[in-house]
Amino acid sequence: MPLFTYTAMNYDGEIIKGLVEGDNIDTIHDNIPLSGIYILSIRRAGRLTNFYLKSVKTWGIKSKNIIEFSNNLSVMLRAGVPLLTALSDISETIENKHFREKIIDIKRRIELGTSFSAALSVHEDIFPEIFINLAAVGEETGRLDVSLSDIAVHLQRMEDLKNAIKRALIYPTFAIITTTGALLFWLIYVLPKITGVFSSMAVELPLITKLLIATSNFSKANWYIFILLPVIIFTTLKLLSRKEATKYYVDTAKLKMPIIRLVVSNKLLALFTEQSRILIAAGLTIDRTFDIMIKVINNVVFKRALINIKEDILVGSRISEAVKKHPHLFPNAVVRMIHIGEETGNLTEQLDYLSEYFLKKLDDVSQKMGKMIEPIVIAAIGLVFLLIILGLLSPLYDLISVMGK
Repeated sequence: MPLFTYTAMNYDGEIIKGLVEGDNIDTIHDNIPLSGIYILSIRRAGRLTNFYLKSVKTWGIKSKNIIEFSNNLSVMLRAGVPLLTALSDISETIENKHFREKIIDIKRRIELGTSFSAALSVHEDIFPEIFINLAAVGEETGRLDVSLSDIAVHLQRMEDLKNAIKRALIYPTFAIITTTGALLFWLIYVLPKITGVFSSMAVELPLITKLLIATSNFSKANWYIFILLPVIIFTTLKLLSRKEATKYYVDTAKLKMPIIRLVVSNKLLALFTEQSRILIAAGLTIDRTFDIMIKVINNVVFKRALINIKEDILVGSRISEAVKKHPHLFPNAVVRMIHIGEETGNLTEQLDYLSEYFLKKLDDVSQKMGKMIEPIVIAAIGLVFLLIILGLLSPLYDLISVMGK
């Protein structure tokens, strides 16, 4: 939704300036006076300004803020506090001013006759689609407090999933950076001083020493390449990921690489089972459930599988039967648990178990990632420094041999 900047006057005659979201200028003209101010001028923000202001308005708003808001609102509604009163009380306790402005705007829209879920949808930049959908279901069923509690649990699991992935990547990232830094220090600073001595000797240098000197000279003369190269690789991957055709091959590689596939696969399965659980428990239809999941899943291979599964279900297949057709993505345990859930009528319970299982498995993988990566890093470092030592010792051995003769 576009942003508009306005200049207005309040009842005390003070000139105030503000920022508001709306469909068009006419809508803004109708809504702002209800807040007790008189509009002097209003104009739509430019594209660049619009992007910047939207970014500013979400600064500091984190997932934990959304989880806390959902929990607090659920508790207050369950205690019998009216929705508007609850929103007003919660907004007074929020420290982040940008988030507080969002809650105040939601309250104002509800006062003007908008539903809670519709007011949330205006701020879809901070409230995920699943939050808005489940809030709508809660309004329809009259159990908004229950829906908000379920949302808080779901978002906390998603936050745990994100943290587990971060923990899994910390050690490999640290190991790669430190190893590369140590290697560049040797190549750029240490080796030139040592190899300079070899060059002044009247000794035929071995091939490995010549290669070492050439590598050292290249590194010293083109050190900036080692800084630009990661940036170029990252930018290239980002550009390739924008096209589904190229992203498909990248995502396929992620699912096949020995260690990375443990993180990616468990993450996707945890996301699939958790999203399915919360959406089916809320009463959404299977096709709507899969539509939401397809938007959330960022892996093209998994997304295409979900599209095929949805099509099979719509023509009469069970979920377990449709999932079973993709054994490279869904292990037998998932198919078996979903089948049991369909047979016994407690599918959400089985999905809940699977969600917790894959979250725990991902957490275990993140904790063991260091031990899995460590042998590879040690072997790589050992090989590099073995070549360096051989390159340094070989000419010394030849020199000693010549002097001995």
